Amino acid sequence: MIELTTSAVFLVASLYGSGQTASLMQTFPAGNQVKQATSAHSISKTDSVTRLASTTDTVAMKAYLTEQFGDKDAILVDIARCESNFHQFDKDGNIIRGVVNNLDIGVMQINEKYHADMAAKLGLNLYTVQGNIDYAKHLYEEQGTAPWKSSAKCWSGDLARK
Repeated sequence: MIELTTSAVFLVASLYGSGQTASLMQTFPAGNQVKQATSAHSISKTDSVTRLASTTDTVAMKAYLTEQFGDKDAILVDIARCESNFHQFDKDGNIIRGVVNNLDIGVMQINEKYHADMAAKLGLNLYTVQGNIDYAKHLYEEQGTAPWKSSAKCWSGDLARK
């Protein structure tokens, strides 16, 4: 049932824009509305809409990232594809962790060791889709694509094709 509701939220967003989604998102709070995780392994249950969307629907997640990053930061959509295949959580609802470095988490594979404290200072929860995305925007503004250089072979080829 929640998967159908989640799909409906993203469908409405894609058809009518994010303004219509705001009232639906009040029913299913996500992103910065979720309180800071109290430990490195806790994820708020109220993040269900972003949890399920990122778990089951890569098309919806790609569309959401495209909307969030816009044309200016479009490379971040390619980075998300290469880093996590557009997933924040696995099929069991666990946060996606890096294969090479298990401290890399979420759709944008933000490294907890280096970025958790700064994310918390900015009021962002890396364990939510919106917090992970917003922190990626912050990193990109500060350092460009350097934080994701280990996956550059995957996404840098996309730049040449565009």
